[in-house]
Amino acid sequence: MKKKKILKELLNTGLYLLFVLATTWLLVTFVVQRTEVEGSSMETTLSNGDNLFVDKISYRFREPERFDIIVFPFQYKEDTYFIKRIIGMPGETVQIDSSGNIYIDGEILQESYGREVIKAETVGRAAEPVVLGADEYFVMGDNRNNSSDSRTEIVGNIHRDDIVGRAWVRIWPLNKFSFLKHQ
Repeated sequence: MKKKKILKELLNTGLYLLFVLATTWLLVTFVVQRTEVEGSSMETTLSNGDNLFVDKISYRFREPERFDIIVFPFQYKEDTYFIKRIIGMPGETVQIDSSGNIYIDGEILQESYGREVIKAETVGRAAEPVVLGADEYFVMGDNRNNSSDSRTEIVGNIHRDDIVGRAWVRIWPLNKFSFLKHQ
């Protein structure tokens, strides 16, 4: 009788652990992921070493919005992800002039995320109008003069299917804990 009770308890514990592991796998795969910021391209919003939770589920129910901070894979290096801010939306035309003004469909974009004025030498391919496709986004780092983003050929336009999720909560360092939302 005692052996049966021990076996039943072991089975219950094993099933409980299997449930916990399966739930954790589902959460990490489909709902939320932790990532660490490497580099300074999103300063002052995000800094090197910041740890974030990436919301992987909300874009299943709604489309990304201008100024969302998104995470997407870097196409030339496996297991490498970029974190950038959405500037241009599908179907829009983005251009940056030599004075650093960002134009969306010919009108100056009113925003205050850029850390500094964009230098003429960092305008890149956006010196000419960049027409976004029906599923493409133009992204930039907040540290505009120190960011590999859609202005470069190596990153280019980001396709909707490549977006992993949006940066949601900064969890570390603790003194900088914050929910990341646009103004």
